[in-house]
Amino acid sequence: MDITNASQFLSANRLTIKGIIVACLILIMLIPTLFIMSLVNERANRQEAVAREVSARWATEQTFTGPILVIPYRESIQSEVGKTTVYKKYAYFLPDQLKINGVLEPEIRHRSIYNIVVYRANMQIEGYFSPIQTEGLQIAKEDLQMQEAFVCIGLNDFRGIEDQLSLSWNDSSHIFNAGMPDDHIIKNGLHTPVALDYNDLAKSNTFKLQLHLRGSENLSFTPVGKTTDVHFTSAWTNPSFDGSFLPVTTPQITEKGFSAEWKVQHLNRNYPQCWKDGNYNIADSRFGITLLQPVDSYSKTMRSVKYAILFIALTFGLYFFLEILQKRTVHPIQYVLVGLALSIFYTLLLSISEYIRFNIAYSIAAAATVALITLYTKSIFHKWKIAMLFGVMLTTLYTFIFILLQLQDGALLFGSIGLFIVLAVVMYYSRKINWYI
Repeated sequence: MDITNASQFLSANRLTIKGIIVACLILIMLIPTLFIMSLVNERANRQEAVAREVSARWATEQTFTGPILVIPYRESIQSEVGKTTVYKKYAYFLPDQLKINGVLEPEIRHRSIYNIVVYRANMQIEGYFSPIQTEGLQIAKEDLQMQEAFVCIGLNDFRGIEDQLSLSWNDSSHIFNAGMPDDHIIKNGLHTPVALDYNDLAKSNTFKLQLHLRGSENLSFTPVGKTTDVHFTSAWTNPSFDGSFLPVTTPQITEKGFSAEWKVQHLNRNYPQCWKDGNYNIADSRFGITLLQPVDSYSKTMRSVKYAILFIALTFGLYFFLEILQKRTVHPIQYVLVGLALSIFYTLLLSISEYIRFNIAYSIAAAATVALITLYTKSIFHKWKIAMLFGVMLTTLYTFIFILLQLQDGALLFGSIGLFIVLAVVMYYSRKINWYI
């Protein structure tokens, strides 16, 4: 009697039970997806490690800071017992005008299957310091050690300096040396002595500098001028402009490269034109250019993997409906095999896109997956009409996801509308199914 009742229960609720099984299979098939996500992250991390290796041999990201005029001075402090101690301190002066004109020459370095973007930057740097006023700093002129004055610039990686670096200061030339006599403002930089006399305090001091620099991916500048003008051109067609300031006008980006211009006033930043004993973090005001890779296959692959639940759920759902409409039973193992075929698509996409363009890799992986599942569907239902219908559904779904991958700001809106339409179609065609038989 119990066996008979159980048999009747299973017969009366077979669709519900099969639906639960299919739902469980959908969740189980997400496990391979998690492994694929981990694989994508591993390959992306490997690419970053290779980029660091190449940068370590070429030169890392570069940030140019300066020039800054530093003048040591003496400060006498008298103790309570009347003893006077003389300390050596530093006063810092920033230029009134700083102009940087440059050309960024990108290069692609190959390591194994990875492409790493590096650059050479040819910069013409010029400007002037206005007459030096020390009254506001409360430094007596006789306390200034003019013969020990020096000009310093900051760079991230000295390995990127390609030529001897000299500073044209007024009518004289000075060779830069590595290291900083004082590193309160610039931690990593070069300096050159520019011996001054008291007459130089009352006049403007001009400077000029030619810098040929290597670096990787990013080039930034610190706006130390009272007015800082930066103009750069490059043959790179996929730049990003980042940091504290954007170009003053819309950058010109064409198939031949880009041109961008910045203009920053001293009122736009949070440190003065001159100070003493202050420890300002002037690096916070930097801005610059990042050379982006034209196609980041790993980020697009990761985005596509996130839609795996959509592929698996719709595919299994269609198989389930076909079971009911065609009155043909599909074994859970067959569901699993179809789910594995859908998962293999992502490993195909990941591996192929490491060698060729992402869009072509996507087309190849999608075509192979659609063909495999279409033929397998024909072997299950023994009808080409159903198999071709299934192939069209998968092709439409892969095309839909491909469009989402190309979008940026509109991806969420377009995706939400698409999913709503899919759900509406499923609800429409399932309305006449009698779920109680």
